[in-house]
Amino acid sequence: MSTEKLDPREGSGFQSQIMKQNKIEHLEFNLGDDSIQKALETIVLATQKAGGRALLVGGCVRDAILGRQAKDIDIEVYGVSPEGLKHLLSEHFTIDLVGEVFGVLKIHGYPIDVSMPRRESKSGLGHKAFYIMSDPTMTPVDAARRRDFTINAMAYDPQTRELFDPFGGLQDLKTCVLRHVGEQFSEDSLRVLRGYQFAGRFSLEATPETLSLCQCLVTEYDSLAVERIWGEWYKWAAQSQQPSAGLRFLYQCGWLHRYPELVALRECPQDPRFHPEGDVWSHTLLVVDQAANIAERDGLSQQDRAVLVFSGLCHDLGKPETTEIFDGLVRSHGHSGTIHTYQIFLRRIGMPLSLMTRVICLCTYHLSHIDFQGSQRHVRRLAVKLGEAGETLEMLSKLVEADHSGRPPLPKELPLNMRAMLNVATELDVQGHAPKPLLMGRHLLEMNMVPGPKMGALLKAAFDAQLEGEFESVEDGCQWVAKYLMR
Repeated sequence: MSTEKLDPREGSGFQSQIMKQNKIEHLEFNLGDDSIQKALETIVLATQKAGGRALLVGGCVRDAILGRQAKDIDIEVYGVSPEGLKHLLSEHFTIDLVGEVFGVLKIHGYPIDVSMPRRESKSGLGHKAFYIMSDPTMTPVDAARRRDFTINAMAYDPQTRELFDPFGGLQDLKTCVLRHVGEQFSEDSLRVLRGYQFAGRFSLEATPETLSLCQCLVTEYDSLAVERIWGEWYKWAAQSQQPSAGLRFLYQCGWLHRYPELVALRECPQDPRFHPEGDVWSHTLLVVDQAANIAERDGLSQQDRAVLVFSGLCHDLGKPETTEIFDGLVRSHGHSGTIHTYQIFLRRIGMPLSLMTRVICLCTYHLSHIDFQGSQRHVRRLAVKLGEAGETLEMLSKLVEADHSGRPPLPKELPLNMRAMLNVATELDVQGHAPKPLLMGRHLLEMNMVPGPKMGALLKAAFDAQLEGEFESVEDGCQWVAKYLMR
């Protein structure tokens, strides 16, 4: 079976993939690995032999309709008891039980989760406070009622090719609508942040009813674990095709106020000569979209894509506290160096230190090209500073391009100064990594120097001289050392 990729922003060809009576003729689950496909077929057939029915549910159905590779496969099994399900899966796979109560069986070695339809009821505050009870007698429609959004409430029978879509998820995908399934949505406040990342990933706009329901949940934000908050933010940055749609969703449903650093961007003025697009918030929305486009164009990994999009989000967080107006001119001197502000926001969303270091470094130096006049010294030293944070001039250039391209109607392009800086970096072979010291301890030992603190200090001084351009080879470096010692 094959299918052409469907763009949720384009209606043409969408219905041609779907037959009447919810029969899907050409739906393909791109699992990326034949072994996963075989495991899936084994589960479906084993369930059928046991008198049950296995349906693919949730995100993997949505992704298949859109022609995207499924990262994880969720299967719901109907008509088999919990003990029976565990037994039949154990005959074919090693399984791991998730949770204290019987709920989800993970197939060891495969991105496959198998569960039974279950009933949930709220038992307290927070997204974890639920009483869960498996019920193999439920219908697919009843099971779908507990899901968050209509685009995730579809199920598919791979044997009969029957699509269960009781809440119109297929149509919502076509029209780029984010709609909650039912009132049970409000039992889990984490679903608001899921809506945020879905809006960005699939370019969706939430219905007024969904926005209103999300707004009622803002008081439960503090009950969310920071690691779960981070999980949704990371998906937004790493997978969004239109990150600005997610940010607009946060604003429209009132959740943006949980992030005061972002709220402050709204109505923060900019010099219209350089920013004809409007305030800092408007600019930021444009920049994150450009960052996602550049990441897609350049084939960045998910993690690098996330770093670039977060850098686009944060690069002007310092403007509200540094912006001043003199004689009608708007100035934000020093906004790129507001490291404390970057840290507060990134800690608020739970970003790990390794990624935070990279994002802050890129934001700090996103204006380093402005006064560039061809200095090799400038390029070498900047490459070292970026390298210390795990970053490169190549990645910095992508942020600069996104920043420069987020100012319509000004042209989308890499500024000439940044282009010149990259050219110099290429000549020096430091565009993708920091320069390494030419002189090592062994070279000084060959010059009959004694190991110790003085050697370490000399190596440090030699590297500094190398960055200044005082020598470019080991031989010249040794001559530099000889002269240095004679001072």
